[in-house]
Order: sequence, then C-alpha cells, then structure tokens
Amino acid sequence: MIRETAREVIKKEAEAVAGLLEKLDDKFDAAVNEILAIDGRVIVTGMGKSGIIGKKIAATLSSTGTPALFLHPAEAFHGDLSIVTERDIVLVISKSGDTDELCQLMPLFKRLGIKIILLTGDTTSSLAEKSDIVIDCGISLEAGPDNIVPTASSTAALVMGDALAMALIKMRGFTAEDFARFHPGGALGRRLLIRVSDLMHTGDKIPTVPENMTVQDTLIVMSRGRLGTAVVVGNDGRLAGIFTDGDLRRISEQRDDFFGLQISEVMTKNPKTIRENAILDEVLNLCEKYKITAAVVVDNDNRPAGIIHLHDILKSKLV
Repeated sequence: MIRETAREVIKKEAEAVAGLLEKLDDKFDAAVNEILAIDGRVIVTGMGKSGIIGKKIAATLSSTGTPALFLHPAEAFHGDLSIVTERDIVLVISKSGDTDELCQLMPLFKRLGIKIILLTGDTTSSLAEKSDIVIDCGISLEAGPDNIVPTASSTAALVMGDALAMALIKMRGFTAEDFARFHPGGALGRRLLIRVSDLMHTGDKIPTVPENMTVQDTLIVMSRGRLGTAVVVGNDGRLAGIFTDGDLRRISEQRDDFFGLQISEVMTKNPKTIRENAILDEVLNLCEKYKITAAVVVDNDNRPAGIIHLHDILKSKLV
C-alpha cells in the first residue's frame, strides 16, 4: 500500500513533466529572449507552494549567470517592492492564475513599464490577461489523493523554470568555469578554479634526472622526492620521459640486472603532461583517463616546470 502510493505519485509527476514537452512554443522562446535583453534582474514571485518553487528558480538563475531575486508578494506591499526597477523583468508563478496577492501586484509592475512572464496552469486566467508572455505549465491531475495538494503542478513549474535557466545558459555560452566563479566555496567550484600552479611541486622538489643516469641512481632520486616518480630530461633540458614505481615493478618482473641500465632504456617516453594554468579538474580527468597518479607540468618549450601528484590533490581536500 505504501509503495503503491509512492509509485503512483512518481508516475503522475513524471507524466506531468513529460507533458510539458508539448507546451514548449514561441512563447518560451520569447521569454528567454526577453530575459537576455534586460540589463537588470529577473524578479521571481509567487505565493505558497509556487513561492517556494520561485525561490528555487531564482537561485538557479542567479547561480547560472542570470541575476535573480525572489520577491514575496505579501512583503512587496510593505516596502520590498523597492527592489524592482525599470531595468528588471518579472517572472510570476501561479497554478491558478488568480492568486489575489499577485493580481494586486500586476498594476504596480505595469506602472514601472517592465515585462511580465507568467508560469501558470491556466492560460485564460486574470493573471494571464495582465502578463506579456504566458507559459503553459498546466497539468491534468495532481499526484495526491482527490487532486487537491499541489504536487505535480509544483513539479511542472519547477521543471519549466529549470528549462528557462538552462536555455539561458546555452544562449549566454555559460561555461563550467563561469559556474565555478559563482560557487567558489563548493567542491566543484574549487576544482574548476584551482590551477595546477597552485599545487604543483617546483624547483628542487621536482625529482629530475638526466637520460644517462643509471636506474640505481634514479631510484635514489625518486626516494628523496617521495612522489614515486622521476622526471627524465635530455641534454637540452627538455622532457625526455618519466620513470615511475609502476615502471620499476614492470622491469623487475622482466629481468634482474636492471640497476646498471641507463634510465633512458627503461623510462616511459612521451609521458602525459599538463600546463601550469590548467584547472584542477583537467588534472583529475587526465589521471582518471590514463590511470596515472602524477603528471609533469611543462612550459612552452616542453621543459619541466613542475610535477603534480594525485595525492597532493587529495590531501588538499579540494575534491
């Protein structure tokens, strides 16, 4: 009985969301273009459950490059209306399209000469008549018993709001790095803002060896460096290869007399490299893709400028 009810709710809400696909039309395009055209903010407003959904939509817009604020309709009449300016656009959310507090606000918005976009379940309502752009979020049935509690309708409004936000992202060319700038405190933001240069080992801390050094002496340098890696350079100072703990295990399985060999004979040539201005996320993707734990940081002349290790990233608690 319990799970049966839950399944029915999920099914009805999924159907409500799927039904929005048929409601996307020129009005949706117009709403996106109107928002793109303003140099102010999107003022989102709604009462009750619609207001809660409105707060989430405003937060999503703000975090993705479209400045937005939530205006509570009741508080608007007691001073908060001052946050609305002629440069803004209003996004109204109302299932019925006849919410009293919102209807009373409409003339005040009109007086400012700003455009009004409405997300509603009734495109013939009084709010729809007073709006410039009406986006249909109507559903056939709520997910709860007796079609009373706002459930599927709230979900539909939220999804349409997300659709607006994502369409705006696409039109603005909003990138992951842009997102990171608005979320510097989050894990994703840190991964996208921190550069390789912030964490890499440089100077004497790079375990560097020449091509003609023996494996035995290279192991000593590796041990001192404590990175499980030796960076091999040629006579010109450019990167020639890399020798890792993994290379040592492989060669030790193949032969016993390897200590006297030159490192150039057993090193990995053309190792994976990265630039110091690369973001942390690029390093993580590189390590994951090629199953490596360290990458050599090179300059424009392919000279080692540093080395960055996966352990350093993990210890920094940036991921």
